[in-house]
Amino acid sequence: MKRLLLLPSLWKYDFVFIHREASPAGPPWLEWVIAKIFWKKIIYDFDDAIWMSDEFTESNLLKVLKWRQKVQQIIKSSWKISCGNQFLKNYASQFNKNSFLNPTTIDTLNLHKSPRSLNFDKKDKITIGWTGSHSTIKYLEIVHPILFSLSSKYKNVEFIIIANAKPTILLERLQFIEWSLLTEIEDLSKIDIGIMPLPNDDWSKGKCGFKLLQYMALGIPCIGSKVGANIEIVNDGINGFLCSTEEEWFVALEKLILDENLRSFIGSNGRSTIVDKYSVQSNEDNFLKFFNL
Repeated sequence: MKRLLLLPSLWKYDFVFIHREASPAGPPWLEWVIAKIFWKKIIYDFDDAIWMSDEFTESNLLKVLKWRQKVQQIIKSSWKISCGNQFLKNYASQFNKNSFLNPTTIDTLNLHKSPRSLNFDKKDKITIGWTGSHSTIKYLEIVHPILFSLSSKYKNVEFIIIANAKPTILLERLQFIEWSLLTEIEDLSKIDIGIMPLPNDDWSKGKCGFKLLQYMALGIPCIGSKVGANIEIVNDGINGFLCSTEEEWFVALEKLILDENLRSFIGSNGRSTIVDKYSVQSNEDNFLKFFNL
């Protein structure tokens, strides 16, 4: 209803920027009205593989309500397409040649502005951390055996999970912190090693690596699954680690646990990567190009 009430004001604008969809359910009738009745240039932005379903979380009813086929229709009727990673761009380019890469960015000046790598202190305890939501917390099961093994082997290793739902995995020395916008940066700064496990499937290939970007922006050395945008973001062994197997996860985590200098090196390089390639400031011109006639 809010979107419907906005329609009469469209005559004042040159562009309509739509993130994911104008309405979360049903066909793209709002987008059709904007493009065909009001003749406005739609800039369509998405940062997930929203044309497919997440088999882990969506019921059959939700799949019907979401009307996933509308993504292709919106792409066709839009003026330009803003894609969060190369996988998404490859999909959109099939239906609209004006599809461009527009990666997720981090505000390194006002928000993620206190890199841990600049004040790494020698410490007795090492904290492995993860942040996410109720819909992605299931991915921790991928690395649960590795985290359990490390917990048993290294008594100085602790764990933090920052989310809007409590984790189901069982680990010794595990602290759950309920996610809050007000304390997000402070909570993330408690992490010494950040992880982002993902399954190797098409849904994950649509992910844009926001967790990794957050860790790296704060100078926290990160480890992610070797899938999707993670591969575009991380230069393995330089600004983070990429893993495909349980053995690779264990080795990468153990290296960072044992080597304070390596944590500082990876964290510092990660921060530099974000400032140079994934900050709001470094992508300003790229973003503004979407509004060039």
